[in-house]
Amino acid sequence: MQNGFDKNRQKRTGQVRDEHKIKGEAKEKSRPHGQHDGVERVNGAPVYTAVYKVNRSDELMEFLLRKCGTSRNNVKSLLVRRQVLVNGSVVTQYNFPLAKDDEVKLSKKPVKDGATATRPVSPKRPPKAPSQIGIVFEDEDFLVINKPVGLLSVESDKETECAYGYALQYMQAQGKNSRPYVLHRIDKETSGVLVFAKNIKLHSMLKMHWNEQVTLREYFAVVEGILEKKQDTITSFLKENKNNVVYSTNDPTGQKAVTHYEVVKESGEYSLLKVQIETGRKNQIRVHMQSLGCPVVGDDKYGKKQDGTQVKNPLGRLALHASRIEFVHPINKEVMSFNAPLPPEFMEFFGK
Repeated sequence: MQNGFDKNRQKRTGQVRDEHKIKGEAKEKSRPHGQHDGVERVNGAPVYTAVYKVNRSDELMEFLLRKCGTSRNNVKSLLVRRQVLVNGSVVTQYNFPLAKDDEVKLSKKPVKDGATATRPVSPKRPPKAPSQIGIVFEDEDFLVINKPVGLLSVESDKETECAYGYALQYMQAQGKNSRPYVLHRIDKETSGVLVFAKNIKLHSMLKMHWNEQVTLREYFAVVEGILEKKQDTITSFLKENKNNVVYSTNDPTGQKAVTHYEVVKESGEYSLLKVQIETGRKNQIRVHMQSLGCPVVGDDKYGKKQDGTQVKNPLGRLALHASRIEFVHPINKEVMSFNAPLPPEFMEFFGK
């Protein structure tokens, strides 16, 4: 199996070109069902001896020397023994470039084969190969993928298999000094457009004013129910409780969230919505749809309806897709527009 992505090259206008595969030089190592990745775990969560957040651009060796207070030879040993991870992916390169908000972790034990320390493989959920992740655009500045449902954008405390890891694996196959830089995230349960910067200068410029630079965040959602208003704007404040559940409130101490929606299609039981958000809050669309009494189909977390019943899950996934993002290039001021096509299963509710 070749290390690379399916590539649907996309022009800056967002038009998708013919699909074909990128051929990477390195081959992904297969991992039998149930084989551990080498990361020691407790209750499914990896065990690390140290976790560091990066606050400014740096090189990995210099960063670890300052943080660990140890010798250069000891740091080199950690790298050679595959005990250093950046955003969940093993890194052995001493001058690997770090960016603000990267997370560097030291594993208690060496991490075994594969560029990404993925969680233990389950027969019910084999790991995704990089070739299964579609690239919709790439140039010298950006790598844009169509993230599949069920894959994290960036690692979490309990799970390290993520889109960033596959993007890193793909880029490093083309050059050891190449790496993706995280600009934004979309939920694990959501599919769609995810943009990485390919150089640290662009990353720094965009991250500094990301919300101001982004001019469009567009999603499609299938919700359960028929909305009385076919086009509307929802404005509220979002808060998060101790169980990490976000809820909508009129309390201005929360984060302001603005969601615009338009009904595109309806059936007897479901509605297809085009959604644009002015603010990129955690679970914003899911919470706002729940507040209308029309939760997103397949939403286990926010799918409880006003009558107390749970929303249905006929697709076996959350019916939410990040379809388009637009932002201003900070150097040439060009509007960058990237889109990922609507998943065909969304239309199963509405006939032809």
